[in-house]
Amino acid sequence: MNRLLTYLSFVRASHSVFALPFALTGALLAWRTQPFSWWQILWIVVCMVSARSAAMGFNRLVDARFDALNPRTAMRELPRGALSMPEAALFVIASSSVFVFAAGRLSFLCLLLSPVALAIVFWYSLAKRYTTYTQLFLGLAMAVAPVGGWIAAGGGPAAAPWLLGLAIGLWVGGFDVLYACQDVEFDRAHGLWSIPVRFGVGAAIRLSRLMHVATIAAMAALWRVGALPALYLAGVVVVAVLLAYEQSLVSEHDLSQVRKAFDLNGYVGIIYFAATAISLVIG
Repeated sequence: MNRLLTYLSFVRASHSVFALPFALTGALLAWRTQPFSWWQILWIVVCMVSARSAAMGFNRLVDARFDALNPRTAMRELPRGALSMPEAALFVIASSSVFVFAAGRLSFLCLLLSPVALAIVFWYSLAKRYTTYTQLFLGLAMAVAPVGGWIAAGGGPAAAPWLLGLAIGLWVGGFDVLYACQDVEFDRAHGLWSIPVRFGVGAAIRLSRLMHVATIAAMAALWRVGALPALYLAGVVVVAVLLAYEQSLVSEHDLSQVRKAFDLNGYVGIIYFAATAISLVIG
């Protein structure tokens, strides 16, 4: 049991709430015109959890040297020796294999696209070595979730999943910009790149706020494009309030509440999915 808890902590399993509700929302939108199956839900959940676990494990693996040097991350599982590098590598391989298998159970198209999805989510962990726009690549990695959910549910060409993908990409990129502000000095000292490193903390926070405004705009646009019931907008309003509160916790001269701001995002996906589901059922 202790070993299982170590692995769950290693990949921050609870953070699956960031992407999973959006994958299910993408599927939910597709099911308005496609056959519904409980097996699809099962395999979508397996895909999301395994892909995210593989991506987080890969991130911890390739960043182990930097994590050991950063006081904020020095107590993670690899730096403190709770897991070995071979164990972490085996975990990433196993999670990736489960993801590919689960994708194949959904459809042949999902199976073909599964290596592309893994490449996208793995690239984020390496991006900070090469580009300023690391946080945007995390947004891209998470934007795959609703599009993947749509495809997994049998959805065809449409604007709705791409708008939803844009919304989650902007949302995730926005809060990751805030999170990266904590490590500006460390990243500069070790040659790592990020939006706060390149533009400074003040400009990064302003960009984060702009991205979250654009998130709400994309969600509102989905209401129009997807012909969703008016009740859907109530969920968008709640998300807007949460993001506004999150942004109010952080300023250029006070980053002490970044962790609290980050944790608030766990509610965004759940509330958005619930509001969308309820609006579709009632509507």
